[in-house]
Amino acid sequence: MPDFGLKYFILQQRVIHLYRHAIRASRHIPDRQARSETIAWFRSEFERNRWLTDVVVIEEKIAMARREIRQILPTSHAL
Repeated sequence: MPDFGLKYFILQQRVIHLYRHAIRASRHIPDRQARSETIAWFRSEFERNRWLTDVVVIEEKIAMARREIRQILPTSHAL
């Protein structure tokens, strides 16, 4: 089992916060079907990376998710 340090747990909270932010920001999508598909896509991306343990990779994924959220939801101010 990998040694999870403080940095890992801080990143875990940042990921949860980013996910919640993305879901809340998707409320501004007027089309219900598009909103539903966007939320499903967010969820699948976060689920796909659920088991990552490398802190550097997690930080890169967080940065990439922020960029993608800004592109998909321009009114959002991704953390």
